[in-house]
Amino acid sequence: MLKVLKVMVLFYFLWGLFFFFMMIPADIIQQIKDRSDILEVVNDFVSLKKKGQNYTACCPFHNEKTPSFSVSQAKGIYKCFGCGKGGDSVSFVMDIENLSYPEALRWLAKKYQIEIPEDDKPLTDEQINQFNEKESIFVIHEFAHKYFIEQLKNTTEGQTIGVSYFKERDFRDFIIDKFGLGYNPTGWNMFSKAGLEAGFKEEMLIKSGLSLKTEKGTLIDRFRDRVMFPIFSVAGRVIGFGGRIMTNDKKVAKYLNSPETPIYEKSKVLYGLNFAKKTIREKENCYLVEGYTDVISLHQVDIFNVVSSSGTSLTIEQIRLLRRFTPLVTVLYDGDFAGIKASLRGIDLILEEGLDVKVLLFPDGEDPDSFSKKLGQTEFYEFLEKNTQDFITFKTNLFIKETANDPIKRAEGIKDIITSITKIPDVVKKDLFFQLTAKLLDTKEDILVSEAEKIIQKEKKKITLLPENQPQNQEENIPETQTENQNKEEVFVFSREEKGEYKQERELLHLMLNYGELELIDEKPLLFFILNEIADLSFHYPLYQKMLDDMRIEAKFDRVAGKDYFLNKENEAIKNLVAELLMPKYTISESWEKKFMVFTPQEKDHVLLNVQEVILRLKMFYILRMIKENEKNLKNAETEEEQDNCLMVGLKLEAMRKEIAKGLNNAIF
Repeated sequence: MLKVLKVMVLFYFLWGLFFFFMMIPADIIQQIKDRSDILEVVNDFVSLKKKGQNYTACCPFHNEKTPSFSVSQAKGIYKCFGCGKGGDSVSFVMDIENLSYPEALRWLAKKYQIEIPEDDKPLTDEQINQFNEKESIFVIHEFAHKYFIEQLKNTTEGQTIGVSYFKERDFRDFIIDKFGLGYNPTGWNMFSKAGLEAGFKEEMLIKSGLSLKTEKGTLIDRFRDRVMFPIFSVAGRVIGFGGRIMTNDKKVAKYLNSPETPIYEKSKVLYGLNFAKKTIREKENCYLVEGYTDVISLHQVDIFNVVSSSGTSLTIEQIRLLRRFTPLVTVLYDGDFAGIKASLRGIDLILEEGLDVKVLLFPDGEDPDSFSKKLGQTEFYEFLEKNTQDFITFKTNLFIKETANDPIKRAEGIKDIITSITKIPDVVKKDLFFQLTAKLLDTKEDILVSEAEKIIQKEKKKITLLPENQPQNQEENIPETQTENQNKEEVFVFSREEKGEYKQERELLHLMLNYGELELIDEKPLLFFILNEIADLSFHYPLYQKMLDDMRIEAKFDRVAGKDYFLNKENEAIKNLVAELLMPKYTISESWEKKFMVFTPQEKDHVLLNVQEVILRLKMFYILRMIKENEKNLKNAETEEEQDNCLMVGLKLEAMRKEIAKGLNNAIF
């Protein structure tokens, strides 16, 4: 059976590589895009909330606490007004999973079960040499996952050792299958040998972190004689493994995790999130536990909104990952007091990131795994409901108990509690927790607030001592012009007149992208009419001019360069700009029309008037620039003939200015 698996995986791997290097037909690309619902795709990674006609969330690409990330299901795009990222479903998958364009298309094709009949035109040798190393490591991990499952289920050693261990933990067959649990046998190089026989290169097996090279140059397994817990990405791809040793050798680590690789960064991963994200969004609460078995045990009692930090201290990246899906984290502690104290700093980080935190403490000697088995599903769930408390109350009671007869320790404990309260960004919540803590400690609230002010001032002094007064988080200090002009595009500084002109250019691009395909004049696309009207004009802002040039080229072939044309571009700055031009920052609430029967005219209702006005304004800026240039020429004229020419030009320009002003007056009123 193992030989058959090896042959199948080798065939799959080589055939997959062959297909990977073949071009995806254009009609299939369009089918993938048509089937890809931007809301479904983004919702796999971020918890979206409806706001008007669009959906909003905190951006997954940069750190923020106020949502500026918007998704339009109708237009099939996303846009962050904070960092500037934007695009369609393909762009989002490329950004969030760090994939190339063809890889993102295949990702979406797999999600929507679209078969890709590959073209018979392979890519060039140069393109093949650029094959993504990360994708190779993903393939190796898929092979390893199947190999470990095979060893668990279909070998005597796997049944005797691996299956027996899982049965001792009361893991039922369905849960073993759900989490893809496996086994790596004894022996120094069982997996590595299977990997080499399957056609994987030694170099890539080492880069995957699954194999190691000894000083003698031989290849050995990182995980030996261990039950295997696959670690999945948010999207559900295997990115690493955790292995528990099956011997009693105290010199060897009980649990061993994959090392950092191009596809696995431990500080950015939460075990079980791929299974939990849907329920976390529904419940608006995530249970945070310590280990793999805790997550699996809670799934067995139908508690699905649970993740683990895999036995490590909670990181900022993990907290921000949780914040995409929920406003509330409930930390489940076992009765180990030392362990609780060690993890309290991590909870301060959660508070600082704007999340609410609740805590539940299990009886001495119990953990989520053991206690859920002892109580059973119904009683365990009731225990969670009745014994959960907010973090500040939990921490206060903890320190009261610990420092009952020691005033010095009690004072230190109070300062620690106050420090936690100062981490809460919400002013109202902060005030309520000061009131609650004052009651629990039987002290005056103003004393706590006064101490809090001292702590805050102390923190501010630390920040001012940072090198060159740099802000702690520079991601939140992106200049406006830079968000519009990313991806190594040059940033330009404009005068007031120039800024007004490029705003009109931007508005015209917005109208061309949104309504360019509408046949409003002589049964021809509106875009062709606009391009004809501004045939003699060029845009002042370089990025806008690039798009205008493309529109003009496509129009020569009677093609409209619209949303899809630009979102397919490799230029990230253009994709971000297009998403912003398509996505209105503000939308009228649907409830306004439903409740009050007040119907507000939409932009599309008066497109022609808008187009006319914007074109006239652009022409006005163009004429004003020519007038200014002519005045400069008149001032520098050296002969009477040159002066006369400038005066004649000036009269013509002034007449044109008046004509445009008249047109603008009509357009406006």
